[in-house]
Amino acid sequence: MASGYQARLMDVEGKVAIVTGAAVGSGRAIALRLGAEGADVVVADVDAAGGEATAAAIADAGGRARFVRADLREGHDVEALVGGAEPQILVNNAGGGGHVPPHFPDASPAQWGATLDLNLRGAMLATQLSLEPMRRCGGGAVVNVASTAGLGLAPYQSPEYGAAKAGLIRFTACLADLRERIGVRVNCVVPDWIATERAQAELARMSAEERAATPPPLPLDDISGAVLSLLQDEGLSGRVMVLWRGEPPRLLDPA
Repeated sequence: MASGYQARLMDVEGKVAIVTGAAVGSGRAIALRLGAEGADVVVADVDAAGGEATAAAIADAGGRARFVRADLREGHDVEALVGGAEPQILVNNAGGGGHVPPHFPDASPAQWGATLDLNLRGAMLATQLSLEPMRRCGGGAVVNVASTAGLGLAPYQSPEYGAAKAGLIRFTACLADLRERIGVRVNCVVPDWIATERAQAELARMSAEERAATPPPLPLDDISGAVLSLLQDEGLSGRVMVLWRGEPPRLLDPA
């Protein structure tokens, strides 16, 4: 960001915000952060128990939230989610599958296709369906949550997951002009390894030597803070923010 840049901030208070994959981990952290900022949060996930717990935690803290069961791999679920919420904010956080074998080319087309559906197609469909409600209410904001698995040219254990996250990053950049066309900003956060429940379990299984040699995962607050900043900053559209462990957040140069 250029020196002296003064961001004009959108107020999220009172806005309807869908957060997908919000039952646990980064999704829950994002939903809690938006609830604390006064958004009316729609907690979306396939995990009913976890999703209800997230919504209850927001309500217990004085916020407003409700849970909607939605499988982002199923088009009718996405349609019902967005149609019932009429969002002004959308956080496409649902994803996963990159660590669960088998992977392409050993996985069946149905298996690797489901990973693409969850990590890319679901986010694209939710975004598309949200544009008209956002336009009607004078604008809105979308943040896609990708992964550093989608960056670079190094081999990756799950080609389908890496390709989906790379696609989500490029998808975001291609929508930069929506701000001028209909008042909707689409941006993307690209986190490194996050301190989710799974990451903490992986750390616990490591030897002391392995843990000492492993940079600590990103705190959940870093992810929720990055998402909030992209939602609020009305000067950003089609931008990609990368969060590497041990480094400050960095906006990629769109050029």
